[in-house]
Amino acid sequence: MLNIIPVLDLMNGIAVSGKSGSRNTYLPLKTVFSSSPDPYSISKSLKMNGANELYIADLDLIEKKDHNLDSIKMMNSVIPLILDVGVRNFDSFKFFLDFAFKVVVATETIESMEEFHRIFDKFPKERIVVSVDVKNNELYNVSDDFNLSLDEFKEELIAISPNEIILLDISRVGTGSGVNIDLFNKFRDFKSSLILGGGLRKNDLNSVENLGVRSVLVGTDLHNGKISLNSYSL
Repeated sequence: MLNIIPVLDLMNGIAVSGKSGSRNTYLPLKTVFSSSPDPYSISKSLKMNGANELYIADLDLIEKKDHNLDSIKMMNSVIPLILDVGVRNFDSFKFFLDFAFKVVVATETIESMEEFHRIFDKFPKERIVVSVDVKNNELYNVSDDFNLSLDEFKEELIAISPNEIILLDISRVGTGSGVNIDLFNKFRDFKSSLILGGGLRKNDLNSVENLGVRSVLVGTDLHNGKISLNSYSL
């Protein structure tokens, strides 16, 4: 059965929600799993309702404004976390391993392929999740020293063979616009390692499972009750 991984975005100490990566418009999260946007309470409820891991994005750390590491460490004691904190290099990856079971190395924030390779050369693949961040169908990165195309990065992944690869269409986050099939087809050879994210809806899940994908990231439709963790409808 398809593994549904809940998504929580953290900002200023609470869980928040927004669309298409426009972080200045994010609002406190309204979720069926808690009466408040307190991330620790939500994580406990998700665990009780069948989640076996949880994807956390610390938006404050990604934007280098603040952090939510105290809450994150508490949450990781309840449920294993896949933590996205805007890792930029080897040293930051090593530091954040103390706070979560797995740490994301995202194309959005990694400084260079040299740092990317240093991480894979040193740490076990079980602790690393690669995030292929795509915006407007192009590989998204904010560093001047990381200038690979989507096809070039795909070739790097073939050589490295990561255990888990998040395929994230940032422009679809929170929109409910469905899976980017063209993007999936480009990475179809990795399907057993892929975690699909960005705009997934309830009626996408059966088709995604039929494609051979094992895991998906779901935020909006999970928190509003359209999808449950144990089945595709409540």
